[in-house]
Amino acid sequence: MDDISAQIKARLAHMVDQDNFRTWIEPISSITYSDGTIMLSVPNAFFRDWVVQNFEVLIRASVFEMTQADARVQYVVGKHETRPAIKSAAVRKQILPGLFNPRYVFETFVVGASNQFANAACLAVSHNPGKVYNPLFIYGGVGLGKTHLLNAIGNFLLSHGPVDPNRISFTTAEEFTNELINSLRYEKMDDFRNRYRKMDVLLIDDIQFIAGKERTQAEFFHTFNALYDNTKQIVVTSDKFPRDIVNFEERLRSRFEWGLIADIQPPDLETKVAILNKKAELENVSLPQDVAFYLASNVEHNVRVLEGSLVRVGAFASLHNVSITMELAKEVMGHIIKDKKREITVDAIIKEVALHFAIKTSDMKSDRRIKSIMLPRQVAIYLSRKLTDNSLVGIGEKFGGKDHATVIHSVKKIEEEMKVKKELKETVEKLERKIKST
Repeated sequence: MDDISAQIKARLAHMVDQDNFRTWIEPISSITYSDGTIMLSVPNAFFRDWVVQNFEVLIRASVFEMTQADARVQYVVGKHETRPAIKSAAVRKQILPGLFNPRYVFETFVVGASNQFANAACLAVSHNPGKVYNPLFIYGGVGLGKTHLLNAIGNFLLSHGPVDPNRISFTTAEEFTNELINSLRYEKMDDFRNRYRKMDVLLIDDIQFIAGKERTQAEFFHTFNALYDNTKQIVVTSDKFPRDIVNFEERLRSRFEWGLIADIQPPDLETKVAILNKKAELENVSLPQDVAFYLASNVEHNVRVLEGSLVRVGAFASLHNVSITMELAKEVMGHIIKDKKREITVDAIIKEVALHFAIKTSDMKSDRRIKSIMLPRQVAIYLSRKLTDNSLVGIGEKFGGKDHATVIHSVKKIEEEMKVKKELKETVEKLERKIKST
């Protein structure tokens, strides 16, 4: 059976790109082949639906090449083997009270185009910890749902297994660092190492916090290796792509790239409305659709801020014993909602780009031609051309008197490189969103 799935994968490897192959094809395995039907095992129902929708035709074509017959393909969720439950769900939830936020579960996570991939990856990890997508690296801006997904994984494992709840660790990078410092101070490093390196699942939030902390990065590196070598699941979150984290050891970056990197983008309007509706349902708040669209259209992409706007409006209505209406929402939120027509300036772009790449704003305006300065400068020029009404000459003046030919060259350079460099494209798009929302 393994040979059948290997043959299918060998054919599909030439039909889909590497990311899709690793994410959606590699985890598939075969169970049986009889009477003209191939049974393929997939990690979960979401995974099955995605494969059927996007790769069914290619899979059937591969099967036909192998069998020279129109064999049927059926998908089975799971491996069919039964694993003994460690403890009942009720008992499991009592073992680690308060470790995970009970409100942060998959059922309350609103899925849209901006986070569908990350959600699917977390579901797959929850069903098969250590077997697929290890390590899993989730990155995205503040308040987009990274912490929610980490908690959702933990809550799922506590309720369903197959991991011993005492061997699940959920912490922030800051807490990991503080615990390390205390262990060094009180000479308890053996206890520190044993605690983390004997875990079955390690969930760490905001891993970018350990950037620049050499001892913490070293300890995390060895902890990572110990867990990975024993096929234990590692999931980390960050506000940046691994390559964009400044003062981060290259060996750690490469470790994260061994597994799956999933991003969470700011939600679109429809997803924001769905988030508000879900929040209203959970809070038992009657939310008219016109108010939901008003809040979604005018409140920034940060989901926590978005949900906070509903809480604010709902609390005001409750205190005054009135229904939520458009007039009430505008009264409550009027002085908070920013003017979306605020002018974006070249100076603001220079400042934001320099901050992201950790260089001085004066470097952006200099004639220095080293790569660490040239790339940020070209990105800033590209964004200045795209987001402002300044002329080519005007933009050049803001960058230390560059001529219009230099501005044109920079714009074209970034446009071309974004077509072939995914990381650069993601970085530029992220900067654009941040500049627009600031």
